[in-house]
Amino acid sequence: MGGRAGPTDAVSLPRRRRSPMIDTLPAARPVPLDPMAEALRLARLADHRQGPNPMVGAVVVADGRVVGAGHHQRAGGPHAEERALAAAGERARGATLHVTLEPCAHTGRTGPCVARILAAGIARVEVATLDPNPLVDGRGVQALRAAGVAVAVGAHAEEARELIRPFAVWVTTGLPLVTWKVAMTLDGKLATAAGESRWISGPESRRRAHRLRHEHDAVLVGSGTVLADDPELTTRLDVADPRQPLRVVVDGRLRTPPGARVLRRAEHPTLVVTRPGAPAARRAALEAAGAELVEVSAPDGRCDLRELAGRLGERGCTSLLVEGGSAVLGSCLTQGLVDRVVVFVAPILVGGRDAPDAIGGVGIPRLADALRLRRLRAEPLGDDLCLTGER
Repeated sequence: MGGRAGPTDAVSLPRRRRSPMIDTLPAARPVPLDPMAEALRLARLADHRQGPNPMVGAVVVADGRVVGAGHHQRAGGPHAEERALAAAGERARGATLHVTLEPCAHTGRTGPCVARILAAGIARVEVATLDPNPLVDGRGVQALRAAGVAVAVGAHAEEARELIRPFAVWVTTGLPLVTWKVAMTLDGKLATAAGESRWISGPESRRRAHRLRHEHDAVLVGSGTVLADDPELTTRLDVADPRQPLRVVVDGRLRTPPGARVLRRAEHPTLVVTRPGAPAARRAALEAAGAELVEVSAPDGRCDLRELAGRLGERGCTSLLVEGGSAVLGSCLTQGLVDRVVVFVAPILVGGRDAPDAIGGVGIPRLADALRLRRLRAEPLGDDLCLTGER
């Protein structure tokens, strides 16, 4: 696993609760039918709390028994390989290591995993997918093979790549993976002509939306959404310590009221993104209310969302959830900032020429240039339908 601060090593991260080096019982247990599937299960235990690093799991197998296992829990902490090898101890000598991501051969926040693997005496390494980090990208596998370790790559590769997709986008582009999320009526409306939008989607869809917030580093809305709905933009799940994303409001004219709910919880930071020349008095009022003001260019009068995405990437945000409104969603589309789409469709019709459509802005003029989604999936959620697709 690459160790792996990516585009920048100067990433400020929230502190996580420490956990012991060995997170599995040291006693050997029967090997699972598919050790790599077990490593992927372990990787998911991080539950998106390890950013900006990817979720990674590892299993050590010797003489038909699992002798060590672990997953990467937090940035700066032990990598999955290190935890698994620590659990295995001397039983790692001559064993096989199954790891969901290529071990790193460079020094980042922690030392190289390849050196630890060699020191432990591992005879064979099974890797699900190579590390897209330019500092790794095959070098870990090459170093292991050069040292005489047998290496195989590709078991559960697609599943492993999907697990690290936000990291892969961020570490290769400097931008977060952008998920475009919207709840709309069957006729494509975000609200009625009178502005009523609570609640278009049902409780099952709203719970899924909160899960999406938990899975992303930042959540973004436009000032119109703040004025219309006054959202808090926090994660509210029935789990212990739900993850709270960085809250981002795009507000070129600084219309956000200092008393808006998105500014009320100081423990959850909020960025208000504006353009140069925004009113100084409004800036001061928002800063006094606890907002962090960020300026981006606005060549067409609207804040440059691609520039904003780059700023978020510099802060270590590997994933961004865009929740609306229609103008912001439209800007994401025309500026090429859509990697994934999640649409909650409610079985209701409201009609009306003045009712806001899901996507605003100037739109795509030619069908040949339209964003065509792949891997489209449909899932019933209560009375709603959840549609997901990828660029």
